[in-house]
Amino acid sequence: MIRKSSASLAAVAILASVCETAAGSRALECYEPIHRPAIYDTVYEDVMLSPGGKVVDYDAPIYGTYQSVDQIAAPRVTYETIPAVTRTVYHTVKVDAGGYAWEWRVIHGRKVLCKVWRKARYARVAETVVIQPERVRRIAQPAEYEAVAHEVLVRPQQVRIRDIPPSYGTVARRVVVREGSTSWRRVHIPRHCQD
Repeated sequence: MIRKSSASLAAVAILASVCETAAGSRALECYEPIHRPAIYDTVYEDVMLSPGGKVVDYDAPIYGTYQSVDQIAAPRVTYETIPAVTRTVYHTVKVDAGGYAWEWRVIHGRKVLCKVWRKARYARVAETVVIQPERVRRIAQPAEYEAVAHEVLVRPQQVRIRDIPPSYGTVARRVVVREGSTSWRRVHIPRHCQD
């Protein structure tokens, strides 16, 4: 790599010298750069990959059920009203006794007051008759029971804490053993650069 760089720089220097010579001047001294690349090495280090810690695990509580027969209503007495039993009966009654009456009439275009005979008028009327009066009935109701499911705790919630230790590993790292540098070396090129 040093030889390639030196050859390239030498070619540049020759071209520069030719250009200067062509321009009428002559080089008194010539130098070429010498590059020394940096030198690297690989070092291995033990580093902490994970600091570790604690992990908390939760186990949910467990519930179960059992059934029992529970009383949901106590014995009680209620009262019910039974309405009266009725029947509709129809009667014929006299609504107008009839007899003589006076009324206005128009006869041959003349309005006259006339004495007239009216017959008695009858009509059928409805009458509601109570066959059985309203009464109150006592009703005794027994206690009521029902199967009820009860929830019970079989196992409470459990908490477990686990310790996780720190983990370590080896990592590679490139380090500079010697920094790269550039120096100059005087060169002699016949017919271009003087000693």
